[in-house]
Amino acid sequence: MIMAWVLLVIVVGSVLFHVFNPWWVTPLASNWKSMDDTLDITVVITGLFFVAINLFVVYALLRFRHREGGPHAKPEPDNKKLERWLIVGTSVGVAALLAPGLLVYAKYVNEPHDALLLEVMSQQWQWRFRLPGPDGKLGASDPRFISATNPFGLDPDDPRGQDDLLVMGNEVHLPLGKPVVVLLRSNDVLHDFFVPQFRSRMNTVPGQVSRFWFTPEVPGRYEALCAQLCGVGHPDMHGFVVVEDAEHYAAWQQALVSFAVASKPPPAPDVAANPLVETGRQLADAKGCAACHTVDGSPRVGPTWKGLYGKDETMADGSTEKVDETYLRNFILDPQAKKVKGFPPVMPKLPLTDDEISALVAYIQSLGGPPAAGEQKAQR
Repeated sequence: MIMAWVLLVIVVGSVLFHVFNPWWVTPLASNWKSMDDTLDITVVITGLFFVAINLFVVYALLRFRHREGGPHAKPEPDNKKLERWLIVGTSVGVAALLAPGLLVYAKYVNEPHDALLLEVMSQQWQWRFRLPGPDGKLGASDPRFISATNPFGLDPDDPRGQDDLLVMGNEVHLPLGKPVVVLLRSNDVLHDFFVPQFRSRMNTVPGQVSRFWFTPEVPGRYEALCAQLCGVGHPDMHGFVVVEDAEHYAAWQQALVSFAVASKPPPAPDVAANPLVETGRQLADAKGCAACHTVDGSPRVGPTWKGLYGKDETMADGSTEKVDETYLRNFILDPQAKKVKGFPPVMPKLPLTDDEISALVAYIQSLGGPPAAGEQKAQR
């Protein structure tokens, strides 16, 4: 008896909660309204089954509860008529759930011919982007070409890739109202590129290229998330997609660097004096260090590298240690051995050689140390 009333309260409470405190999806900013329609169909069908099944259970508990002189249910081990109705009803319900989703997915992967190509490269825990140059085509890529200076793995002998535009940061721009075909690759583990406002997402699987398309219809700056658990830094794997008019998009595109330019090492006085600095910078980009550490002093998941070398770092246990070459080497080799106060211990162990660690240390050192005592007083 009590169970019947509990189920009834759950059903009525669930319906009232949905009516008077409805949950809302993120506002739509693309052409995929059909995604929302499919979601609504799923909620309605599953909601009706939830109410009907639980109300039937309540009825059965009340109607056939044990009482003196009351009715008793007769056992029916075999009821062909009921089985047929259940088979038909279940089949219709499952088809009603699956059919709209299959139709939408068929359209989701049926790309328009005039779409802009956008390659998304995922790596723990950052995003990189590649766009075609003036020829409108993306050059060939292969994992064997991936290196610190070529994180996309572009084939240097493919002329189609020389004008490809590279976005090494986590923000990409797209023109308003233009269909975009997204090509997805992973440089390490399984990721998932997801922009909630576009309703578009797809797994990025190591060793294959996934693809989907959408048309951005509302200008704005939207956050791109990784929707697959990809390691300890997964919650901080963010990127941004900026949708803007054609004029602003063209101006942003003009500032991008092509693969032909990026593949040439830029001459710099400090690099000439210490080649390890440039090697370390390239390694930091290739290994995804920029996803957790900045070089401009702004906070992120890990300590900023600006002014880090020579600093007295406070540990989680209250002790302090000077950030010198020994400290950095030990920390890179075993990041979990020590915990820096105020930062989560999420840095993974990286397979680095002694020379690569030396290059990273040289790069961090080149970003400067803490201000001297006199400078600190002047800043105050």
